[in-house]
Amino acid sequence: MKKKFYPRIKARLRKNRQLLSKNIDNFFGWVKGAKLVELKECNTDEDPVRPELDNNFRTGFGRKIYGVEYQGEIHAVMCFAYTNKIPISVDELEKLSTDAFLQTAMRDQTGGQIAIAYTVWSKKKGGGKLIVKEVFKKIKKSNHLNRLVTLSPLTEMATKFHKRNGAKLIQINETTQNFEYKVL
Repeated sequence: MKKKFYPRIKARLRKNRQLLSKNIDNFFGWVKGAKLVELKECNTDEDPVRPELDNNFRTGFGRKIYGVEYQGEIHAVMCFAYTNKIPISVDELEKLSTDAFLQTAMRDQTGGQIAIAYTVWSKKKGGGKLIVKEVFKKIKKSNHLNRLVTLSPLTEMATKFHKRNGAKLIQINETTQNFEYKVL
């Protein structure tokens, strides 16, 4: 009886391991075909971080919206501002990105030297990490950006997300915190 019992358990474990492995591959399979795209607008109601910011703000002077697209559908979104200094609030972000945009327009250059990610969200598991990785690649390829910094809310979720993705806390402000991802 004992000899028949163990092979059955081993066979069941082997089969379950194969099924689990196959399901994990299917679960994250969408990540391989996804690509980073610039968006003209996004659904601000889906933004859990800064839903109060409208699309005019998100696409204003020196600000852009990027999304991870897979099979014609957007699965993750990240909004950026390009500045020359690190902001400590959304109001300062607006002023600094507008200022950097106007400075570069006058000098016939491209935006500010620091990419400030001020909101990120994902509709699908793995999307947040993927968009951070894809944007990181884009910044590395650019010739005018030398830093990727966040303007994150003072929440435990934001802190865990950025630390898990390799960012370093550089300052805590009154209502926000800044993390930096190493570019070079």
